[in-house]
Amino acid sequence: MSDTEHATPARAVTAMVEHVLDLAAGWTAWDGTPVRADDRVYTPHKAIRRVADHLIDHLAELEARLAGETPQPDHWHASASTTAADLAPFTADDLDEARSRLTRLARVWAVRLDALTGEQLDASPGEGWTFRELAHHVAESAYYADAVGDLS
Repeated sequence: MSDTEHATPARAVTAMVEHVLDLAAGWTAWDGTPVRADDRVYTPHKAIRRVADHLIDHLAELEARLAGETPQPDHWHASASTTAADLAPFTADDLDEARSRLTRLARVWAVRLDALTGEQLDASPGEGWTFRELAHHVAESAYYADAVGDLS
């Protein structure tokens, strides 16, 4: 997703979600065989789950840091775990649910990031990446969808 490398933080996140959903549009053709990427396996459901988890986890981090709180550690099993639900067929209804969920999460991210000043984006409170870096890190969630690939 090279177009996000120089994008605003908000656009980096929304472009990633658009990319994920573009790929997901072909996943109703998935044959049920998990796809190996690096040392993990991915399925359409797992890719959507990981993108959503990543968006939620880092949004919670950003909000906690803005409030002067220590972010709550996540307890996701992440990509190491493939659940029975991850192995289910990916239907048109699943695609509709993913579109609704990820589009709304991306919008929350965009509204939050666009409300921050340049100083807040680059000199962010608390420990960790700046919020600008955090947004671009979240945009790397495209990896999960790219692992499944274009199945159309």
